[in-house]
Amino acid sequence: MKIYTVGGYEEIGKNMTAVEIDNDVFIFDMGIKLDRVMIHEDTNLQDMSPQRLKKLGAIPDDSILTGKKVRAIILSHGHLDHIGAIPKMAYNYKCPIIGTKYTISLVSSLINEEPFSECSNQLIAVNKKIEIGNYEIEFINSTHSIPETKFTALHSKEGTVLYTGDFKLDMHPTIGERPDFERLKKLNPKVMITDSTRAPEETKTPSEKIAVIMLQDFLLDNYDEKKGIVTTTFASHIARIKTLLETADRMERIPILLGRSLCKYYGTALKLDIVKKGVKMVKRRSSIDKKLKEINKKKEKYLVITTGSQGEKGAVLSRMANKETPLRLDKKDTVLFSTSTIPHPINIANRYKLETKLKMQKVRIIKNVHVSGHASKEDLREFLRIVNPENIIPTHGEYTMLASWAELGEEEGYAIEKNIFIRRNGQKVLIGD
Repeated sequence: MKIYTVGGYEEIGKNMTAVEIDNDVFIFDMGIKLDRVMIHEDTNLQDMSPQRLKKLGAIPDDSILTGKKVRAIILSHGHLDHIGAIPKMAYNYKCPIIGTKYTISLVSSLINEEPFSECSNQLIAVNKKIEIGNYEIEFINSTHSIPETKFTALHSKEGTVLYTGDFKLDMHPTIGERPDFERLKKLNPKVMITDSTRAPEETKTPSEKIAVIMLQDFLLDNYDEKKGIVTTTFASHIARIKTLLETADRMERIPILLGRSLCKYYGTALKLDIVKKGVKMVKRRSSIDKKLKEINKKKEKYLVITTGSQGEKGAVLSRMANKETPLRLDKKDTVLFSTSTIPHPINIANRYKLETKLKMQKVRIIKNVHVSGHASKEDLREFLRIVNPENIIPTHGEYTMLASWAELGEEEGYAIEKNIFIRRNGQKVLIGD
């Protein structure tokens, strides 16, 4: 069994791992590195060729897989750092793309928007299991910050490979079910390839239920007079958007979703019956400005939910801060960030500029009303004890994050280069008997 660490092994993003068994290759995820292309509302990723994106280091360098027989591309969830490279790369592999219904719907949308390639791979939506030749691919319930996130297991005669993707151990999810611990206990995987994003943080990641309480503590406080309220979160965080919509009802305010990406992710969840509540969604810039002109006349009637939590140039919130929309914010208004700042220098700089411009207008800012979608060190320790894999390969993180996972493994009795392996992009691990 060979594990190819294609992308996501010295960075956050560009996730792609391949497993080879008896000359059959299975790819897990095929993502993009977002900060290399500065994705925001007006970034047209479709206009960028695969060659240019590879040169920028925005999509994985998959040359290590040249000439190999790829049987399937298996997707853990629908975030762009896990599926964003599919329209740019998947056509090179004559194999099906497999994921949950929500993830496959997002992939289908990306492919339909792609002008540079004819990605004709078969798209297969799976709930639990699918067989590919002598192999079985199993999707096991997980929790993260996007619907239908799964642990994926590849079962073969050489043993089971468990690919966790991004996950947290949320015992109180607001959408979907908690992780399937009983199934995880029975897997006995030969290899576990696992998220390391928050491995250095010596804590447990709070449940999404905590984010609900944090939002409602502020938004439902009737003693704190509020006029205009603009909230922003990650566009794909459907559970958070659901909470904001439900809270708007309790506030007797009209919720409005503004921005192309918000409308895309929530609209897909609505179409697939993942969420039930309809909402006014506005995605075109001219329509957004028309709606904001209407909102400006009676701010206290609305709860605005918009894009731009990272200060991305051209996103709706950035345009508000730049006074480029009809909505004028002042000291009686609040901007609530139901996100964290992604810890990358560009994001940090953009958020600083955004917040500074809002402060110059004396707008009240509420930050970090948020819980992470990634497991922290003590969650990872619990997960390791539940799964008890023979071998561990940390992924999805900068080198220090991978090393933190290795240190945790050593604490639990594993040994580096014996049964826990740290690799960079473009390398491999050989798993023997």
